[in-house]
Amino acid sequence: MNPKSILIFCSGLVVPFVLGFGFLLAGGMPVATKGAPLPLERTIAGLAIHAAMRGEEGKTSPVPSDAANLLAGVKNYRKNCQVCHGGIESQPTAIAKGLFPKPPQLFAPDHGVTDDPIGEIFWKIKNGIRLTGMPGYSESLSDQEVWQVSQLLVTADKLPPEVQAELRAEVQTENPAR
Repeated sequence: MNPKSILIFCSGLVVPFVLGFGFLLAGGMPVATKGAPLPLERTIAGLAIHAAMRGEEGKTSPVPSDAANLLAGVKNYRKNCQVCHGGIESQPTAIAKGLFPKPPQLFAPDHGVTDDPIGEIFWKIKNGIRLTGMPGYSESLSDQEVWQVSQLLVTADKLPPEVQAELRAEVQTENPAR
């Protein structure tokens, strides 16, 4: 390689980096939740999450999808998830409206995860998803509790009546006024 080729090659590596860094320092990066995503941002994020979850789709739940586990899943879903992902027939909360990307309303038609492999649902709940507002619950919930919520979500379109009723029931405050 001649010196001119080496200079062109190095410039091809350095110039985009310098321009990108200048873009960041100039405040061009959309960091507010109302900012539009950058070109390819969704594509790159999608590729990264699917690569991280590779192999999870084959996992099966050790927790049966019975009424007791689904009701336990409702309890943890209400406590930890409903504020962002909504309940049956509920509208997105102020918190959900302020997040970017918008969290899916998991009990709304065409927004749930009933067609996702349960292993992927478990992975997302346990580990969270960086830069989305989705926290990981590995330090807050046991694996059994995460599987119970996963079972609830994967069967959201065919829940037994008692589980649907519990989801519709008004949330009671933990510390009632005396």
